Amino acid sequence: MDVLLGAQWGDEGKGKVVDVIAPRYEVIARFQGGPNAGHTLIFEGRKHVLHTIPSGVFREGTMNLVGNGVVVDPVIFLKEVRALEAVGVDVRSRLMISRRAHLILPSHRALDAASEADKGKAKIGSTLKGIGPTYMDKTGRNGLRVGDLSLPDFKERYATLVRKHERLLSLYGRSDAPKETEEEWLDAVQQLRGFNTVDCEHYLDEALRAGKNVLAEGAQGTLLDIDFGTYPFVTSSNTISAGACTGLGVAPNRIGSVTGIFKAYCTRVGSGPFPTELEDATGEHIRKAGHEFGSTTGRPRRCGWLDLPALRYAVMVNGITELAMMKADVLNGMDIVRVCTHYRVGNTTVDRMPYDITSGIEPVYVDMPGWSSATSEGELPAELVRYIETIEAAVDVPITLVSLGPDRKETILREGTHVQ
Repeated sequence: MDVLLGAQWGDEGKGKVVDVIAPRYEVIARFQGGPNAGHTLIFEGRKHVLHTIPSGVFREGTMNLVGNGVVVDPVIFLKEVRALEAVGVDVRSRLMISRRAHLILPSHRALDAASEADKGKAKIGSTLKGIGPTYMDKTGRNGLRVGDLSLPDFKERYATLVRKHERLLSLYGRSDAPKETEEEWLDAVQQLRGFNTVDCEHYLDEALRAGKNVLAEGAQGTLLDIDFGTYPFVTSSNTISAGACTGLGVAPNRIGSVTGIFKAYCTRVGSGPFPTELEDATGEHIRKAGHEFGSTTGRPRRCGWLDLPALRYAVMVNGITELAMMKADVLNGMDIVRVCTHYRVGNTTVDRMPYDITSGIEPVYVDMPGWSSATSEGELPAELVRYIETIEAAVDVPITLVSLGPDRKETILREGTHVQ
């Protein structure tokens, strides 16, 4: 099983890469996150945004699995299914859901909003999709799972959990959980019963034993990992490669290659530390040129220069074996491109991410010549090749894929890639 994941703060372009390499795999499995993710794919002139469904769903002959580490909002999930079916995608024959995946309730969303509002200026930038409260119920051992839909006492379990949420909402001074969305949710749950559900650990074991190629698809990014990200400004799940094991029920010794996706620059949505952030005209230029607005929230993304200490950290904790660089074309036409090679912390210069990067961190930059243009037609500009080689030397991992536009055709596979 190979793993593909984000090596920054999310929004790196994982959906496009999965779509490009999907023909090599018979199974593509999402292993964590929920509808707070937004994987954008563009091909044949059309834009598609996936939130829960794996990015291989557009490829005929590829089976897509929503793993046990994913949290599912039935309402959002069904809207996604309908949107895909409207453009002719046979979703139901290409999709399976783990029985162990947890369900997001309307009251989870209410709790998410109440908790974020209560934080005031210290808010973490939640997408307000109910992700955090759902994972809290999972670890609190009173969540609802997809497999529970077939149990005779499902309604009683649901009512018990909602009552718990109502008690919690009262602590925030909020009223009961939103009843106006409950009917829609219960209808969506009823329809969810019609989808193929599996014990994903057994399904994947059989697939791997049969010699099938499996790709584990991550959501968000390494620096948002609940344990190894910029805590507390993180997501609620393990976004790193180890999360593929617990999020799918696959043993660590079955992981093959690990592909890390990163942009030629950095972006971040919401609150949290961002050492190389550009709060000037250059940052605004990158935002506009890269159309840097959240595919899930629509919020403008914060933009900054590439951060090599952070990228080295992602390579280390994930065991990344190859990298895919996205949006190199966004930096077309810039005279100078800066790269953060170290941090200055007080009187010390370091090349690794310290425990706390919320303050007192000064990036140390190297200026490199920009490139006039880079497209998927013809050879890469010499300046871009130098940029790529500088990154490879710094992180000791090859960059095997370079994306030069949003369409699946605007992709260059470099020598040494295992993707053919």
